[in-house]
Parts: sequence; structure tokens; C-alpha cells
Amino acid sequence: MPAGPMQLSFFVGISPTLNIRGILAARQIKKGVLIEKCPIVLIGKREEPLLKRTVLRNYYYEWDSEHHCFALGYGSLLNHSYTPNARYVRDYETRHLIIRAHRHIKKGEEITINYNCHPDSTDPLEPHLLDFDRTY
Repeated sequence: MPAGPMQLSFFVGISPTLNIRGILAARQIKKGVLIEKCPIVLIGKREEPLLKRTVLRNYYYEWDSEHHCFALGYGSLLNHSYTPNARYVRDYETRHLIIRAHRHIKKGEEITINYNCHPDSTDPLEPHLLDFDRTY
């Protein structure tokens, strides 16, 4: 029997704080719950200067010492917060970004991550990450 339609715990909407596209909770999500397991596409760091000249400059993650990556699925649409309600970890073996609720997330709340990887990090972001293209 084929599987039914996948019921996502989130949807793409407009960030209430940034007024750009973001991911919002479609229902309550408990702390620790898997939000998404995103397959990734690796990009060599030597390509970063070219990447930063495109709209894709705001959509990639650090992966390892030699690569960045794009998260497929919805992972690259998560916005940054220094008080995130979700976090991501890199699964190097399977080449996935694993996104889980870092705390309880209310229905309708924007799902955010700290772009510095660690939810408690207060390190400043690179300037290109603050240059929002509001047309997308």
C-alpha cells in the first residue's frame, strides 16, 4: 500500500520579525522532536567567492574544512536567531543536516536556528548573512 501524503510539522510563510520568507510551525513541536532531515549538496570552499556573488549567498551552511553545503528540502529557508527554538547538527556519515526542536515550539511560531551552529553562540554573523534579499 502506498504511503499517504506526508504531514509536515511546518510550512513556508513570512517571518514575523524579518518580513522575509521563513519556516513556521504548523502545529506544536515538542523539544527534541525531529523537524527535518535534509540531504545536502556539497560545494567546495574554493567556490565561495563566486557563491557570495549570487542570491544563494544566504542559503548555504558550513560543512567541513573543505566544503560548504546546501540543504535540500526546507533547511536552507530557516532564519537565524540568537535565541533559536531549533538546532541543527551535521551527519557526516549520511550527508544530512538534522534539524530538531531545541525547545518547545508553539503552533504559528517561526522556527529559527543559530547560524553559528550552537544555539547559545553569540558570535557575530558574517556580513553577507545580514544582507536579506526581500524579493524571494
